[in-house]
Amino acid sequence: MRSIWKGSISFGLVSIPIKVVSATENHSVSFHQVHTADGGRIRYRKVCELDGEEVPREETGRGFETDDGTTVLLTDADMAALPLPTAKTVEILGFVPAERIDPIQLDRSYYLAADGKSADKPYALLREALRRSGKVAVAKLAMRGRESLGMLRVYEDALALHTMLWPDEIRPVSGVAPEERVAVRDAELDLADTLMETLGELDWDELHDEYRAALEALVAEKAAGGQPSAPGAGAAASGTSGKLVDLMA
Repeated sequence: MRSIWKGSISFGLVSIPIKVVSATENHSVSFHQVHTADGGRIRYRKVCELDGEEVPREETGRGFETDDGTTVLLTDADMAALPLPTAKTVEILGFVPAERIDPIQLDRSYYLAADGKSADKPYALLREALRRSGKVAVAKLAMRGRESLGMLRVYEDALALHTMLWPDEIRPVSGVAPEERVAVRDAELDLADTLMETLGELDWDELHDEYRAALEALVAEKAAGGQPSAPGAGAAASGTSGKLVDLMA
């Protein structure tokens, strides 16, 4: 797998050279915007709002607009000079039980690979220390143009990194739940328990993106010159077998 970032894990006096690789991949079907009259691709050009001229890539830079509307230009040299100690380091801040981190804080997932033979021993040391403690490491790192929090954990025989949102990036939950207190009877909870038992365990290998499969079949059918099939019973979302429990009855 191709690495997207190289640096080191800072673990006390131990430095572990690592490579970061994506742990996930997107299988969504991608579309192009086209002209419906002739199928030609729609193209966009970068145009300056002041002179109306197209701007070449080498003349495109970064600008930050202040509250009074002033645009502050930032050069590549300005960005490179930012005092970021985590620019090439995953700095471990501490260790906590995994349940201390709410999943709502998690963002992207990556694998951390030891970079070179000399990294194998300290890499294994951190992995086994995390495994034995049952904890995860909380760290800071700078990647993709921003500094993020991260959670390091053991995944099978590797170290995994999950970037995390900063506390002030989590929106308050106020106004989401019903405003009035809703009474739930024990009998209703018993019905909910019955439904949960009816659904049973999940077989992850049986879960598939049915929308993507149907979309790919539609594209293939139209590409072959055929007419799309009318959706029938087979197009309905697959449900669970057995008797369903109506919680609202």
